[in-house]
Amino acid sequence: MKTEAVVLRSIRYGEADRILHVYTPMRGKLSAIAKGVRRSKSRFGGRLEPFFRLNLELHEGRSELMTVTGAETISAYTTLRADERALNGAARACDSLGRVFDSGEPHPEVFNLLCSALTLLDQNPEKATDEFQVAFRLKLLLAAGFAPQLAACASCGEVEELVGFSPAAGGVICASCEAGSFELDGETHRFLTAALASSLAQTPSADRRVISLADRAVSETAAHHGQVRFKAIA
Repeated sequence: MKTEAVVLRSIRYGEADRILHVYTPMRGKLSAIAKGVRRSKSRFGGRLEPFFRLNLELHEGRSELMTVTGAETISAYTTLRADERALNGAARACDSLGRVFDSGEPHPEVFNLLCSALTLLDQNPEKATDEFQVAFRLKLLLAAGFAPQLAACASCGEVEELVGFSPAAGGVICASCEAGSFELDGETHRFLTAALASSLAQTPSADRRVISLADRAVSETAAHHGQVRFKAIA
């Protein structure tokens, strides 16, 4: 089979091979072995490293582990690789995506979201912020179908006095329904709303307290409704 793919993770295997975890538009997350790739004369060169966007040729045998038979680079994101902040941002984004979308189901919009994120980090390494990570995770939850309710109380629908956040209810909570929630101030609520509605390039900035609360809301929503455990941002 032939497919576009982004390498999420590359693991050394044996003396000269690598196991790749890649994300594709129409086959979701796949695992494949690249045989002999670590030899100096390998025809794959260094293009099977994390965050490369590729045209892959894969042989699908009886095993769930496919075999890489060909690879052409679409984008190596070379600027990203030279900047520690951007490299770390790309690694965290790929890790988050792999946790939410861990199957072979097609999600082309998620593939496009990942490519957009890597392009942004490559062109603007300074965008590799904690706010960016919260916004990226929010968009992953939206694509997965369990983004938090932010427009009205997730319990009763009230739109005024939204004072808390309930992971169990799935979003913000009003003063009458706040039992079992944690406090969520207006500034954090506005940040979450703007981060979900804006492009990644337009992610709003926030202070450490807001980022921490927003990260908690996103992470606990993912854990409760998707059984997904994100790595801590801060």
